[in-house]
Amino acid sequence: MERGNGSDLLNRPVVTRGIELGRVVDVILDAKADRPLGLEVLCRDGFERFLPIAAARVEPDRVEVLSTWALLEASELQFYRDRGRSLSGRTRQ
Repeated sequence: MERGNGSDLLNRPVVTRGIELGRVVDVILDAKADRPLGLEVLCRDGFERFLPIAAARVEPDRVEVLSTWALLEASELQFYRDRGRSLSGRTRQ
């Protein structure tokens, strides 16, 4: 991941094989450190999912994933929301 505060990732498209899956709507940070755990992605189907930063390749204009299986469902997203902190400061349940 590139250096920076993570805000530059907001609204960046998340793609696999050239197909846009959704957009980054938040960065979930480690609760005790300023390192990203993953990205909250609003997918084109209207659901929010969690993308672990280790499964992402951050490019200058997009975030690449090798497989849609890397995007975790809402229950996993909630797990990281509860244990991390939101870059945007939004709280959601």
